Amino acid sequence: MVTTPPRPRTLTAPRWPGPLFRQCSGIALDLGSARTRAWISGRGSVLDVPTVTFPGDGVIYPIQRGTIIDTAGTARMLDRLLGHHLPRFGRRLIVIAAPVLGGVTYRASARTAVEILRPHTVLTIPTARAVAEAAAADLTRPLLVIDLGAHLTEVTLLTDGAVTDARHTALGTSDLDSRTPPAQITDAVVAMVTAMLERDSTSQTLDALRAGALLAGGGALRPDITHQLAERLHAPVSPVPAPHTAAVRGAAKLLKGACTHPSAAGIRTTSRRPH
Repeated sequence: MVTTPPRPRTLTAPRWPGPLFRQCSGIALDLGSARTRAWISGRGSVLDVPTVTFPGDGVIYPIQRGTIIDTAGTARMLDRLLGHHLPRFGRRLIVIAAPVLGGVTYRASARTAVEILRPHTVLTIPTARAVAEAAAADLTRPLLVIDLGAHLTEVTLLTDGAVTDARHTALGTSDLDSRTPPAQITDAVVAMVTAMLERDSTSQTLDALRAGALLAGGGALRPDITHQLAERLHAPVSPVPAPHTAAVRGAAKLLKGACTHPSAAGIRTTSRRPH
C-alpha cells in the first residue's frame, strides 16, 4: 500500500507584536522658554508655537529660563497645541528633551504636565543628547554640545553619550539688545568651557573642544555669535542642521527607536490580539 505523505504546512509568522504590524503612537517634545516644539508619529513635521497660555484675559509664560513655573499652564498649552491632533482613545509614548541641569523638579513638572496627553510611558532625555542624535554625531568620542536658546544657554560634555559635565546661564538670544550685545553670550560660553577644562582631570573636555563643538538652538543661526565663538574658543564650531528644532528631532529619533523595543508592546494606536 502506497501512502501519500502529508503536504507540508505553510507557516506564517505571528502578526503580534512585530514592529511591521505595530503602530506605535508617540510624541516628542521640546518645552522651551520661548517656543514649544512637538513631533507626532505619523505626521512627519514639527509643530512650533510660542510657549504661552491664556488663563483669562492675560498671557502667561509657563516656562521661564528652563524652569516650569506653571505646571497647569504648561498642560493647557500642550492640550491646545496637540489635543486635536491626537486620537481620542489609546495611550502613547512621550519623549521629552529636558534641560541638562533641570533636575528632578523639572522632570517631575514635565511629567505632570504631559499627563493631559494621556501617555502610556514618559521618557526624559538631556537636550544635549537629543541634539547629538539629531546631528548623527559620533558618540564613541567625547562631544561638546552648546545649546544657544532664547532664554537659556547650556554647555554640555557627553562621554559615550552620557552627560559628564554641564554648565548653564540664564542668558539667551531674546536678551540681546543695544545694552546686551552678542559678545555677552560668547563671553558666558567661553567662561563655562574654561571652567569645565579647569575641572576636568582627564583630557576629555580638551579632546572634545579640539574636535569641535556642536551648536544648537536659535542662536546657532546667528553668524555673529558662531564666528565669535570659533575665534574665542580657538576651535571649530558646527551648527547642526536646522539647529532651532534639533532637540525635538533628536527626541523623535530616540522615540522611533524606543517604539521598536519589546517594552513598547503596549503602546499602540490600535489593539490587535494574537490569533
